[in-house]
Order: sequence, then C-alpha cells, then structure tokens
Amino acid sequence: MPVYEGPTIDEAIAQGLQALGLKKEKVEIEILTDAKKGFLGMGKKAARVSIEPTVAEEITEAVVDTVDVLVEESIEVAPEPISEPAEAASQLVELEEGEAVKELALYLTNITNEMGVPALVKIQHEANGLIVMNLETSKQGMLIGKHGKILNALQYLAQVFLHRVAKEKLSVVVNVGNYRQKREEVLVRLAQRTAEKVKETGRPVFLEPMPAFERKMIHSALSKDDYIKTHSEGEDPYRYLVVEPAKKYF
Repeated sequence: MPVYEGPTIDEAIAQGLQALGLKKEKVEIEILTDAKKGFLGMGKKAARVSIEPTVAEEITEAVVDTVDVLVEESIEVAPEPISEPAEAASQLVELEEGEAVKELALYLTNITNEMGVPALVKIQHEANGLIVMNLETSKQGMLIGKHGKILNALQYLAQVFLHRVAKEKLSVVVNVGNYRQKREEVLVRLAQRTAEKVKETGRPVFLEPMPAFERKMIHSALSKDDYIKTHSEGEDPYRYLVVEPAKKYF
C-alpha cells in the first residue's frame, strides 16, 4: 500500500494524488500519522498517509485492457450512431415479438450501413427470453469502439427501439464477436473484487455506468453473499450499480 509524506496531512494527500494521477474521489485515503513540529528541531515528523485507487478505478483499467485486445488493436473508431429510435419507430407500434425483432434487425442493419461498417444481423433467442442481436462484420473494432462505447450506444438504441414498437416488454443484447462473453468474465471478477473491498472497508463502492443486463450480471454474482447487497441508482444510459455492506452484519 503506497505511503506518502508531507509537512501536513493535506500536503501529503496532494503529493499522493499527483503521483497516482488520480482525483480525490477516485481513491481511498488512510491517515497513518499526523505531522509533529518537535521541539528545537528535535522530534519533528512529517504527516504520513496511505492512498490507493478504489476497486472501481482498478477494474476500469482491467476492462480497458480487455476491450483493447478485443478490438484487435484497431485505432480507427467509427462515429457514434446518430439515428434516433423515435424516428425509425414512428410508424411501428404494438408489434408482436417476431415482427418487432425483425424490424430491430433492419434498424441495426441501417445504422451499421450509415456508420460505414456494414454488418450482418443474426437473431438468437435465449432460453431465459433474452434476445441477442449478433452483428457479424470484418471490422469488429469499429462497432465495439474504444472502451465499448459504440457497442453500448447500439445497445441503448436497440432497447429504446424495442420499447417503442413492441406490444410486450422485451429485453435485448447487442453483441459483436465474443465481446459480451469476455465482458461477462470481467464483470464476474469485478463483482468478486468489489465484494471483497466492501467487506474490508465496510463502505459502499459505486461502479461505472453500465447497461441493465450487465448490472444484472453483477447483482446475480453477488446475490448469494449474505454480507453484501446491491442496488442501482441514476437514469439510463448513466444508471450505475452500488455495492454496499448488509447492515445486519456491519
């Protein structure tokens, strides 16, 4: 655990933050000793603090590394899709599931064409009722985007589109290659490490914003841990998960 010193506690913290390149809200700070003036130059001691990144910050770096591998070192990033679900769905309402999913496939096809990254949309129905739209393209990195931002934008548009046109509530996941499978592995590790951190500190951890189905993965991974509870806060697409200690144990 890194330790930083300074004439005062505030200066010691400032030095640590500068060394780590992080803001105060992104780290956990433990004050080890306060500064002592001493007497006639004798016994003078600097303030000492311990600073380390929060678990969310550490996991963010791990997720970035995973995404960088998945995009196959692609440095060209496509512009974010600009087609509005409201415009595309203006003439489509109260559709049965089959028709709604077909219209969504067409909508995603049009978006990828507009982006200059044509993709073949293949529909997959999971046993739990989840609809997976697999986008097949030779330029996977351009549909995933840096840190998965393009794919998450497509995910948000797809869910809004279905919400507007489908007669019943449907859940959809947009996938490119094996990105979602790799992402799930990262999220399970995130859940485990976050739970460990919460138990160690007795304090809640606020994770980065993520789609509903990803939040559900983390919630599911921690659902059997009696010492931990989870809940979501905020509004989509910026809704995030809070992992906190169960009060009866802390």
